[in-house]
Amino acid sequence: MTNISRSTSSAVQLRGRLFTGRRIAVILLLAAVVAGVWLQRAPLLRGAANLWIVSDRVTQSDVVAVVGGDFEGRPFVAAELYKKGLVSKVLVSQVAETRPSEIGTIIPGHSELNRRVLLTLGVPDAAIGMFGQANRNTNDEAVALRDWADRHGVSRIVIPTEIFAARRVRWIFNREFAGSSVHLEIPSFEPRHYTRTEWWKTEAGMIAFQNEVLKYFYYRLKY
Repeated sequence: MTNISRSTSSAVQLRGRLFTGRRIAVILLLAAVVAGVWLQRAPLLRGAANLWIVSDRVTQSDVVAVVGGDFEGRPFVAAELYKKGLVSKVLVSQVAETRPSEIGTIIPGHSELNRRVLLTLGVPDAAIGMFGQANRNTNDEAVALRDWADRHGVSRIVIPTEIFAARRVRWIFNREFAGSSVHLEIPSFEPRHYTRTEWWKTEAGMIAFQNEVLKYFYYRLKY
């Protein structure tokens, strides 16, 4: 009996050592994988951004549309296109006003801020128009811009947006303009706070990429 007990105990100890050895090997393997990914994070993350980002080449068009959400970038791109002679009119989305702007305080809404930026950059007031009314999201803006285009008989529209938002913006506008003779161009540009080559190095870039991926699939499911 004593010999049997000793044999059983040895077998249990051997299995325990084998299990511990396998566990250590798995941990070391996972650590190596994580370390490899960390060391190669730059090309991997840069490649992910390059796969996600879309952009159209800008040609001579009738108007450029400034959609709501970023008055630090979009009106600047629109003004540049106007000054280059690529468009003859700049449209600004009439977004839903915030509570401060509704009660007439000194804080202007996004639409007014976009208009002021355009004027400051040299776009004449006569060349600036509005589209929509109380637009609350990109889908509202796509519907409103389609209505404006149908009423004014334009054939080409440029809609500049940020690099990570371009895929969603292109999809929702192309969806709304399906069957229309209007040609859309959605060029993407790098915002001030991050670049496509090092977007993960800033909080703004991390948030923008994450949010736009989620919003894109949300839009595909909802609309």
